[in-house]
Amino acid sequence: MAHKKAGGSVKNGRDSVGQRLGVKAGDGQTVSAGSIIVRQRGMTFLAGPGADLGRDYTVFATIDGKVHFEHERRDKKRVRIEAIAPAAASAGEVA
Repeated sequence: MAHKKAGGSVKNGRDSVGQRLGVKAGDGQTVSAGSIIVRQRGMTFLAGPGADLGRDYTVFATIDGKVHFEHERRDKKRVRIEAIAPAAASAGEVA
């Protein structure tokens, strides 16, 4: 006769995939309009000029430019996009 007890089921034997949250574009980085800058849960990062807040609190760029992070309060940061001056367009209009 076998003297092996029946193995019970494990209660903690599962895991979920990561949600890929966090900062996607760093300070001073050039982004195009529509680029995701921060994926977050809640409003740690606030949208400033040139950025907007999505339905799931994603901060994304509304204009082409450089990303800048600033402290709004001690616990909140504001993300703004500084528009890049189109140097190529102004150089082509020399009359």
